[in-house]
Amino acid sequence: MAIKRTTKVDPTISMSSMTDIVFLLLIFFLVTSTLVNPNALKLLLPKSTGQVSAKPTVSVSIKDWGNEQYTYHINGNEIPEELNQVEDDLIGLLQNEEDPTFSIYSDTSVPIGEIVQVMNIAKRNHYKVILATQPE
Repeated sequence: MAIKRTTKVDPTISMSSMTDIVFLLLIFFLVTSTLVNPNALKLLLPKSTGQVSAKPTVSVSIKDWGNEQYTYHINGNEIPEELNQVEDDLIGLLQNEEDPTFSIYSDTSVPIGEIVQVMNIAKRNHYKVILATQPE
């Protein structure tokens, strides 16, 4: 005699809790991925043991004179210039260059904010920048 079951087993699984977990993970990774990659300027940083392929024709030196006063010098000129004059001089010196590149030489005591102001000049005018370092 064949005995038949009157109730059938339902093989489906509720996916509502799984979709909640996936949704929370998606939000977590979206929020954390924006913190991983901050906006930064792309620089050509020379290696201490080698040379870069770009040869800068102009140099900008930033010196610390104390009391939060900084002077800017183009191509090693002894006469300091104001920051707004530096941009005009760079445009004049680099206007005929095929691949305009300049280097920044800075004292170690100069804050990064002063260096970034010179880098912003390069960004506005589509110049390449080399931040000069001292060999190890």
